[in-house]
Amino acid sequence: MKKMVVLLFLCLIFLKGLAVSQNKVDQKEQVKPKVTFIELGSVRCVPCKMMQPVMKNIEKKYGEQIKIIFYDVWTPEQKKYAQEYKIRVIPTQVFLDENGNEFHRHEGFYPEEEIDKLLKSKGLKEKN
Repeated sequence: MKKMVVLLFLCLIFLKGLAVSQNKVDQKEQVKPKVTFIELGSVRCVPCKMMQPVMKNIEKKYGEQIKIIFYDVWTPEQKKYAQEYKIRVIPTQVFLDENGNEFHRHEGFYPEEEIDKLLKSKGLKEKN
């Protein structure tokens, strides 16, 4: 009988640990980015290609605080985004706040240092 009580107690502790772990996973999945960075361009455009490493670096620096989306508006499937965002040239960068409202737009190549300034002005902090 003692062994069954101990076993039951250990099972309860294990199940509680699983629930706590799952809760932490759920909380991580619910992290909402502060900024969404939308890059509208093409993989065949030279200034757009130059933006690729910039976007990767920004994503590394700011992690979950930012969501980066790239649309190749020269493809039939993603051409609609050029119209949706009313772009005139590529590349165009559109920045949305956590509520999906546009707060900044830039046309052409956008230097990483300038994007950093913008993101920091919105409260984003570089990961260590």
